[in-house]
Amino acid sequence: MDSGINTSSRLNPQARCPLQRNFLPKNTSKENPERFIPNRSAMDFDYAHFQLTEGRNEKDEATKVRSSPSREAYRKQLAETMNLNRTRILAFRNKPQAPVQLLPREHSVYSLYQQPKSVKPRRYIPQNCERALDAPDIVDDFYLNLLDWGSANVLAIALGRTVYLWDASNGSVSELVTVDEDMGPVTSINWAQDGLNLAVGLDNSEVQLWDSVASRKVRTLKGGHQSRVGSLAWNNHILTTGGMDGKIINNDVRVRSHVVKTYRGHTLEVCGLKWSESGQHLASGGNDNLVNVWEHSTRRSLHRFEEHTSAVKALAWCPFQSGLLATGGGGEDRTIKFWNTRTGACLNSVDTGSQVCSLIWSKKERELLSSHGFTQNQLTLWKYPSMVKMAELNGHTSRVLYMSQSPDGCTVASAAGDETLRLWNVFGVPEDAKKAAPKAVPQPFSNVNRIR
Repeated sequence: MDSGINTSSRLNPQARCPLQRNFLPKNTSKENPERFIPNRSAMDFDYAHFQLTEGRNEKDEATKVRSSPSREAYRKQLAETMNLNRTRILAFRNKPQAPVQLLPREHSVYSLYQQPKSVKPRRYIPQNCERALDAPDIVDDFYLNLLDWGSANVLAIALGRTVYLWDASNGSVSELVTVDEDMGPVTSINWAQDGLNLAVGLDNSEVQLWDSVASRKVRTLKGGHQSRVGSLAWNNHILTTGGMDGKIINNDVRVRSHVVKTYRGHTLEVCGLKWSESGQHLASGGNDNLVNVWEHSTRRSLHRFEEHTSAVKALAWCPFQSGLLATGGGGEDRTIKFWNTRTGACLNSVDTGSQVCSLIWSKKERELLSSHGFTQNQLTLWKYPSMVKMAELNGHTSRVLYMSQSPDGCTVASAAGDETLRLWNVFGVPEDAKKAAPKAVPQPFSNVNRIR
C-alpha cells in the first residue's frame, strides 16, 4: 500500500538535512542567463552623462586647485540644492508599495485562519452521586421496569408491593399504593405524558391506572395478558403493555373495551417498550433476543432485528436524529447497537464488556448513558457517534437495573439490586439554574434516609 511518504530522501546521501545550507548549482545555460534589468523611470540620464564626461574632470581639477573654506561650503550647498550629491547612476526598480488593506486585519479572511478556534470547555462530570438512598425490597429482576421520572418532576419507584412518589420540587415523599399480596409484587410503572397519571403493572397480569394528585385508582385494565406485565409505554391516550406471554397490547384508556390492537412478534417475555418521539413507531425488546419496530398505524413489524445474542431490555430513541434507535443486550451479549429504523441497517455495535440494563440519551448533547451489571455495576457515559467513554460512574454494588431521567434532562436516577437509589448530575446544570442566583434548594429526601 502506498503510504504517501517519499523514501528516496532517506536513501540519498546528498538529501537535504535540517540546519544545513542548500547550495544550488550555478546556471551555465545561455538560454536564460542572469542579467540586470534596469528601471528607466528611476534613472536620470542627463546627470549620468554629466558624471561620465565633465563631472569627473571637474572633480580632478578640484583636487588640484585648493579652494578656500567658504568656497568649499558654497560648492557643497550648491550641490545639495542642485541634487548633485547622488552617487547612483543606474537604479533597480523601486520597492513596491504595501497593498492597501481594504478591511481591518481582524475582519480579513486571513485572520479567520490565523485566529485559534474557540474550543468548547469540557463539561465537568461529577464522579460521585449527589445522594444515595435506601430502597429496601426492590425486586432484583432484569426483566422488570420499576423506576420512572414524570414530566411533573415526580419520581416513582416500586418497592415490593408498594409504589412511592418523591416530589422533586419540595422533597416530599408519599406512598401512592400498596397492592394486595395475591396481586403483587409490582412489576412495572410508567408515567403518562401529563405527569399526573401513573400506570402500574402487576404480577397477576392486571394494570392499574392511578391519579397521583388525588391518590386514587382511576381504573383497572384486565383480560389482555395471561401473566405478569413487565413493561409499559404511553402514547397519548394509548397505553401499550408488554407481558411475559410475549404479547404487546395497545389499550385505549378512554373506552370500556380498552384492547384496541395486539402485536405478536415475540415468543418470550417482552421486557422493553419505547415509543418514538413522533409516536409513529414502537420499539420492543424481549427475552427471545429480538428487537421489533412496529408501525402505529398497522399491526405489522416494520423491522425485526436478530443480531443480539441475549435478552434486550434497554431501548432508547435518539432525540436529535430521527429514526435512530439504540438497543442494549443482556449478559451473554453485552453490546450496544445502533439502528437506522428507516432502512433497517445496523450502524454500529459496541462491546461494553458487561450486561446492558438501561439506556438514556442526553437531551442537550450527543451523548448516551448506559447502566450495567457484573462486573463493575457502573454507569457509563458515551460520546456519540465516536462511542468514546467520557466517564464511568461507580457506587452501586449490584447490577444497575433501572434508570430514569429528570424532566430538565440533567439528573439521572438509578436503582440497583443492592437496594439503593442514587441521583447523578451527569448531563449538566439546568438552564434556569445558570441564569438564576443561587438559592437554598431543599435536598432530595432531606427529611428521610429511607424511601419507606
